[in-house]
Amino acid sequence: MNGRARPALLVAGHGTRDADGVADFGRFIERLRGRMAVTVAGGFIELSPPPLTEVVSGLYGEGHRHLAAVPLVLVAAGHGKGDIPGAMARELVRHPGLSYTYGRPLGPHPTLLALLEERMRAALGREAPDPLDGDTAVLLVGRGSTDPDANAEVHKVARLFWEGRGAGGDGGLTGVEPAFVSLARPSVPEGLERLRRLGARRIVVLPYFLFRGVLPDRVAEEARAYAAAHPGLDVRSAEVIGDCDGLADVVVERYEEALAGDIRMNCDTCVYRIAMPGFEHRVGAPQTPHDHPDDPTGHGHGHGGHGHGHGHAHVH
Repeated sequence: MNGRARPALLVAGHGTRDADGVADFGRFIERLRGRMAVTVAGGFIELSPPPLTEVVSGLYGEGHRHLAAVPLVLVAAGHGKGDIPGAMARELVRHPGLSYTYGRPLGPHPTLLALLEERMRAALGREAPDPLDGDTAVLLVGRGSTDPDANAEVHKVARLFWEGRGAGGDGGLTGVEPAFVSLARPSVPEGLERLRRLGARRIVVLPYFLFRGVLPDRVAEEARAYAAAHPGLDVRSAEVIGDCDGLADVVVERYEEALAGDIRMNCDTCVYRIAMPGFEHRVGAPQTPHDHPDDPTGHGHGHGGHGHGHGHAHVH
């Protein structure tokens, strides 16, 4: 490889058991390849092929010795803070001379907020009044995490989405509430019930997910069940953000940030650095990679491998 060439972009995804989600990821990698003048590759840390180790080995075999790794995650939860850096640390051991620069998670970002609004409007369709007419509320549904920082960020995104779309004034959305599909509350039904009691007559359930998968499907199922039990309420489910140019714009931005050293990750509320009430035991906890089922050296799903203290170290 030309030593002056820019580092390859390594897109690190979590993985899913859903074939549609894997296909979405693959199409998105192809989209990035079509618009970037650098080598682009993508892999998963668990659940589905290609495993990250296979992708890194391929790049290493092509002569790449420095990579820009961008975590394809919306919030800085355990996957972005620990699992992906842990997997990359293991790759440094496996590939002498390899180094990488780590980018930050994708959200919150104005482009993602704009994409969420597009999905909201598409769910309403042309037959519905404008959603900013004061008659529509939004339930923004995140994955949910045991990391309070990650859950708080979903709340932040919900508020950012409402700001500029009528928060606190006449007209606009009547409200934007956060909810979670797993590991945290409020649940989807709880969030819908809150909006109903606040007077919403039309609710758009807006999944804060990148691609299709098991959890977004669960969000839609729970929304349908709630709607069936409340026939007087108009509940509509939006699509995930999906493979699109806007999402690619954000990944390209994170790539350029990583190379420039302009990361600005928020560590002020990170449970691995700060003794947050109820989470004191996580301070300094070792971060280790998942064992991918397609990794020939793996030992089954879990947190095996090399232990590495969490330091938010982005340049290795």
